[in-house]
Amino acid sequence: MKLRLVLFALTLAPAMALAADTIPNGWIKAGSHPAEYEMGTDSSTHHGGRASGYVKAVTKDLHGFGTLMQTADPGQYLGKRVRLSAFVKSEMVSDWAGVWMRVDGPAQGNQPKVLAFDNMQSRPIKGTTDWTRVEIVLDVPSDAKDIAFGILLSRDGEVWLDDLKFEVVPTNVPVTGNGGGITKAPTNLDFEK
Repeated sequence: MKLRLVLFALTLAPAMALAADTIPNGWIKAGSHPAEYEMGTDSSTHHGGRASGYVKAVTKDLHGFGTLMQTADPGQYLGKRVRLSAFVKSEMVSDWAGVWMRVDGPAQGNQPKVLAFDNMQSRPIKGTTDWTRVEIVLDVPSDAKDIAFGILLSRDGEVWLDDLKFEVVPTNVPVTGNGGGITKAPTNLDFEK
């Protein structure tokens, strides 16, 4: 159920975006409770270059998650398998954090149809960690309308994101997420896989 709530909130994330003068160019502040988080650029903590993006819990009574995110046209990635890699650092993350990517298709009603999604909830970032490379691999179907991605923080702590990279990978590289939670056919009915 928690994954569905996060997926739903990330689907609505652009509508919940808040303006802030510290948000990096091209990025937005969003999430289920974005006001409970500070987000921006940090020039004192970075993996490469001169700055990183960050999300930090700023209230004691937290109710959800915040995400620093952006949405882009799928362009050159249509019909391909894509790996998003990034470097993440964390400090005192009590619940979980993760880099996420979502591939949206044509709208169904008022919401885009989620074609593929991974938020690292099955391999969360927790506690305090040094810079670590993480990856998400998803298929971008030919009918995809956009790719949304970012870093999310659920509850206490702080996370930094730097040096993101998108690259096309061969189909023998396994995907890390799912196709919006819907399988093509009933699968793993004996729970042996």
